[in-house]
Amino acid sequence: MSSIEELTRGAAEVIQSEELAERLAGGQPLRVKVGFDPTAPDLHLGHTVIINAMRRFQDAGHVAIFLIGDFTGMIGDPTGKNVTRKPLSEDDIRANAKTYAEQVFKILDRSATEVRFNSEWFGQMSAADMIRLAANHTVARMLERDDFDKRYGTGQPIAIHEFLYPLVQGHDSVALKSDIEMGGTDQKFNLLVGRQLQAQAGQKPQVIITWPLLEGTDGVQKMSKSLGNYIGITDPADEMFGKLMSISDELMWRYFELLSFRPTTDIEGLKRAIAEGRNPRDIKFELGIEIVDRFHGAGTGQGARDNFIAQFRQGEMPDDIPEKSLPVGSEGLGVAAALTACGLTASNSEAFRMIKAGAVKIDGERVDNRGLVLEAGFAGVLQVGKRKFARLLLKAD
Repeated sequence: MSSIEELTRGAAEVIQSEELAERLAGGQPLRVKVGFDPTAPDLHLGHTVIINAMRRFQDAGHVAIFLIGDFTGMIGDPTGKNVTRKPLSEDDIRANAKTYAEQVFKILDRSATEVRFNSEWFGQMSAADMIRLAANHTVARMLERDDFDKRYGTGQPIAIHEFLYPLVQGHDSVALKSDIEMGGTDQKFNLLVGRQLQAQAGQKPQVIITWPLLEGTDGVQKMSKSLGNYIGITDPADEMFGKLMSISDELMWRYFELLSFRPTTDIEGLKRAIAEGRNPRDIKFELGIEIVDRFHGAGTGQGARDNFIAQFRQGEMPDDIPEKSLPVGSEGLGVAAALTACGLTASNSEAFRMIKAGAVKIDGERVDNRGLVLEAGFAGVLQVGKRKFARLLLKAD
């Protein structure tokens, strides 16, 4: 069984964490619900943050409920927006829902997943049933939702059907008898409505776990297809790997935390390795290989890495690069000493200055860490400025 810390790693908030501990200690499989409105045909890595969390719960013996909001998609949730979101057509919903179901099983265990559609219960509701559901909430409570409050305060219109969305999402939890519901931080209000409606229905209210919105490749805005900073899970392997290589070294750790299935202890070990001089590029390679393998099959990540390196060499490096082979002990060779030994800098001091100026690259990737240590077995192309290159091989002494 995974620990609570591992199950909720990277989570923004766990509401009623003591209840989560009690339920996990009970030893019974819990019903873990996540809902997605099929607003677009393709999922990106930002969507998979919560799906990855579902997989961790599955691996701990729990049941994942992947709820496709084919009914709620026709309402349109304006969460995080200051305008009404355009509802989807039935044809769009049907096509997108089919694609979603196919994509999520690249992550989830099919045998421990319930795929449900909320039209199962809402399609049977009468107008009178919907009015009775609406009686469970007040306008004052609805206006506590941040985007509604802002729009009301600035005189922007709020359609009546938008007030129904949190109630409909909340009633999903009643229909599914969920023990846990997970969603993005922008869904917190809606998830709390689910707790309220479950209590009113005589059920034990669900525990809520919210997850941060993953930044896109720009490291600033949340990942979004419309912003062009996304990594689609159906992107070709080489394209996916290249996009992952484009993220900053700092953002890499957030991707490890939210997207990788490596244990937290492994990730901490990678951080220590960089602090001790390992090239962040090599760590990023490991992340890229793991993600590409997940969506394209074992072995494709390594192939994408090789293609990535070859592309840089072909596009930026001359054919007649001088080669240098050096023996190295267990302590490795500092990057500054390596540059000097290859004749790319006159001294280690000059090498440090060139690193600080951002003029040093290894296999096309800029070196920012002047304390970087290259270990025995290293093989790569060192570059200083635009015209100085050397192919270096370090052999164990």
